[in-house]
Amino acid sequence: MKSKTEKLLDELVKLHPKYIDLSLDRLGFLLKKLNNPQNHLPRTIHIAGTNGKGSVQSFIRQILVDNGYKCDAYISPHLSNFNERIILNNNEVNTNKLYNTLKYVKKINNKKPITFFEITTAVAFLLFQQSKSDFLILETGLGGRLDATNIIPKKICSILTPIGFDHEEFLGKTIKKIANEKLGIVKNCEFVLVGKQKKELRKHIQKKLKNFENKYFYGKDFRVKKSLKNKFEVIMDKKKYYYFQPSLNGKHQEENASIAIYFSKIIKNMGYKLNTDKINTAIKNTVWPGRLEIINYRKNKIILDGSHNVDGAEKLNIFLKTKKIKPVVLFGMLNNKKASLFLNKIKKRVSKVLAIKIPEEKNSFKAKQINDICDLHSIKCEQLNNINDALKYFNSNQQKIYLITGSLYLIGKIRKKLL
Repeated sequence: MKSKTEKLLDELVKLHPKYIDLSLDRLGFLLKKLNNPQNHLPRTIHIAGTNGKGSVQSFIRQILVDNGYKCDAYISPHLSNFNERIILNNNEVNTNKLYNTLKYVKKINNKKPITFFEITTAVAFLLFQQSKSDFLILETGLGGRLDATNIIPKKICSILTPIGFDHEEFLGKTIKKIANEKLGIVKNCEFVLVGKQKKELRKHIQKKLKNFENKYFYGKDFRVKKSLKNKFEVIMDKKKYYYFQPSLNGKHQEENASIAIYFSKIIKNMGYKLNTDKINTAIKNTVWPGRLEIINYRKNKIILDGSHNVDGAEKLNIFLKTKKIKPVVLFGMLNNKKASLFLNKIKKRVSKVLAIKIPEEKNSFKAKQINDICDLHSIKCEQLNNINDALKYFNSNQQKIYLITGSLYLIGKIRKKLL
């Protein structure tokens, strides 16, 4: 049975406009009626990119919290419950506070068409205004330029994580057009950080950034040099520094951590008190569920990875190759994603695919459709009806390592049953 908060969230979904136009007008109108809470937020760090937003957010938040700062965060999507999206004073929003704020904003909106992300962003801004925290980390939902989070008037920092192909129907069919949309957050901030990018984007982004007055930092200013046994080497401003390996799995997490480390270096120079040892420990202790997360289930090890685009598949493939494993893969994906390209990237690292439609997601590939894609790539496949079938499979087969991937929505549906 759904909670009253879940029922209220379902009501907000029904307010979705008949025609989607990426614009800030609907949200701006609602925020004005709420007395513009976006103008009264904590010091804000704004993050856009295709992959790595959540990990970078998590590293930065851990660093700030370990150094005694109160930190808010806005994250999407969630895994298990909506509360995960709104962090207030280092903790998920209280359910009663969330419900009351949702109810209030719904009333103020007065049944006007608005997207779910827009109205819940208004809810989040209202809560962030009230929190009185030291910092707020905002993740964009989609793109950047016309993303709901980009309505904020100022911030201390804009961060661009790696950019790749995703949401092309909204952001553009070329990588440069997608990058231009992400670059839309680079405004009204004290400095910009750009993480490691594809070769064809580096000069393009640098050229675009020269049109802004912000101070920006790019690959030449900070980069991961090499991995050691328990540490990794980061070059910052032509000097070598050593940090603990992140507890998050995957070589790419070193790159994500390097963004957070350099962010810390900059704000430390701006006068914020940060302890180097605590920064180091925070990198090691950062947790981010559902991203190459390994959990024990009965006698099995299960890898949970919410990758859902080609760049994510490439990183997943590198991880499986490094670990020298070929797991059985439970795979489900939304049908606006490129399932064929994704599976083609990892097919050499897969012993078998268990195809599943994501529960309660009408825009999910059906198991038969995934099976057909697997046939195309000569991947052994079995269709499952539901998550309970997957759990029975995990319990009854001798395979010791499984991978669940293709969608954070799928990860969220099954993770709570595995813990």
